[in-house]
Amino acid sequence: MRRREFITFLGGAVAAWPLTARAQQPERMRRIALLTGITGEDLLTKARIAAFLQELQRLGWTEGRNLRIDSRAGAGNLVTMRKYAAELVALAPDVILASGAASVTSLREATHTVPIVFTIVVDPVGAGFVEKLSRPAGNATGFMLFEYSLSGKWVELLKQVAPSVTQAAVLRDPAITAGIGQFAVIQAVAPSLGLEVSAINVSDAREIERAVTTFARQPNGGLIVTAGPLTNIHRDLIVTLAARHKLPAVYWDRTSVTGGGLISYGADTLGQQRQAASYVDRILKGEKPADLPVQAPNKYELVINLKTAKTLGITVPPALLASADEVIE
Repeated sequence: MRRREFITFLGGAVAAWPLTARAQQPERMRRIALLTGITGEDLLTKARIAAFLQELQRLGWTEGRNLRIDSRAGAGNLVTMRKYAAELVALAPDVILASGAASVTSLREATHTVPIVFTIVVDPVGAGFVEKLSRPAGNATGFMLFEYSLSGKWVELLKQVAPSVTQAAVLRDPAITAGIGQFAVIQAVAPSLGLEVSAINVSDAREIERAVTTFARQPNGGLIVTAGPLTNIHRDLIVTLAARHKLPAVYWDRTSVTGGGLISYGADTLGQQRQAASYVDRILKGEKPADLPVQAPNKYELVINLKTAKTLGITVPPALLASADEVIE
């Protein structure tokens, strides 16, 4: 190669070096954190996280390539939740996905700057997580589970599926705002439907079993299971107790019904996780939680387990069956 040609070649190669180097540089690694109020080994929790990660991957975010993920599970313990929230905030994530009101409460005690996207939260305005649904204003936004008024629907469903029921025990967590709010609505609606309601606090498995067993000694009883981390954690026990004592029960989440419960009415929580991934994606790309409106479910799912109904000797009204989104036979 002649000297002039070599110099020309070398100059072109040098000019190309920055472009080549930039092309070979790995993508910027972003960090997100996950905090849930129930256990990490819970099958529903695993399904929700899987749905979230699948949607993130569809949007171009892959763990190990351009995303690092840290997760914690509080298992219904508020002290543990606060500890884990502080740990996650200390890792300086770009955004945190919080499942459940207890997770959001713990995180907002730890930070008012790190972006938070929440799911499975009842009444985020009343809980103080956002100023208003259309414009959250702070560092948190997300997807609400339902308004408290939906709790009245569970009372109606219990009377529709089991008209002979005159007493209902409401399983709720009194330590969280949502547990108090749901029970208040149920109390307000029940008398007009001829129901007397009482509360069963879901503090631990032994207390739940004792309280349900005591309640079951009364005639014409039924159960209403409200939303909360502890009713999730003790889901299988509650379904088992309802079957053992032949108590018709209405649940807030379909997972209890696919696991043997009678009937549920509530939001699609897996769908919420996919929607949450879209908000996380938008925040990672520069948008602010304060500008992303809190979204409510577009519809609620009615799921009925006919096998359980037959075991309980219940004939589900045809109109109720016709309105079901899913019937398990």
